[in-house]
Amino acid sequence: MLLPLVGRGGTAPLRRLTPRQWARLALLAAVGMVGFNLAVIAAERTAEPAVPGVFVGCAPVVVAVAVPLMEGRRPQRLVLYGASLVAAGAFTVQGWGRTDGAGIAFSLCALAGEVGFAVLAVPVLRPLGPRLLSATVCGIAAVESAAAGVLTDGTAWLRTPDTTETAALLWQAAVVTVIGFVCWYMGMERIGAERATLFSGLIPVAAACTAPLVGTGSYGMAQALGSALVGAGVALGSRAPARSAPDPLVVDSPGQGGTRRLGWRA
Repeated sequence: MLLPLVGRGGTAPLRRLTPRQWARLALLAAVGMVGFNLAVIAAERTAEPAVPGVFVGCAPVVVAVAVPLMEGRRPQRLVLYGASLVAAGAFTVQGWGRTDGAGIAFSLCALAGEVGFAVLAVPVLRPLGPRLLSATVCGIAAVESAAAGVLTDGTAWLRTPDTTETAALLWQAAVVTVIGFVCWYMGMERIGAERATLFSGLIPVAAACTAPLVGTGSYGMAQALGSALVGAGVALGSRAPARSAPDPLVVDSPGQGGTRRLGWRA
């Protein structure tokens, strides 16, 4: 479903990738897609869904710190403050639930997967673009998932889904994957991983708003307060200035009769 969006000749950048970049793509698929989903499923075996949701809601804070440090710069205060509000709002919307040590451990793994989905993609987003990156990591994740299924369940890893499961899989493929992943990486490309991850806090807000419509929950004062905190955090973090290009480092070069540009100053 993603390949038609890439267009004719759109896969050409793949031939220019280095082995290190291919390894990063494999790690991105393993951590941010396969590992994330397995961690959430494992966490919900012994924990209520709110528990991994709360941990995943902390992803904006981790990304707001990790990405700048990886690029050799300081975190932006507005983004960090906004991310903290988003995390607090996500917690307020979802609340806390029953859990045990295993549930918390797998929830931490889910947080690592959510962070990896953004952080690991940063160096390969520019050479591939949002559409090709989404298609490539989905293909790699499919292979990794199949391999994991064969290793754990043997020939029973794949079965024919029923009608309800088919509808759910189509929704996951068409909306969550094709639309969601492409829009996610398009946002990262335009505003950066730090500010884009702030919008992940809108996921529990959207779930809380739609819960009364499908009869799976109610929307009360806690959800309203949490939604306001998430909105305030996104608005605050989005006000942070876009990272500008570094200034050229200009120094005097004795004996050359002038100055020379020797590099870039971070």
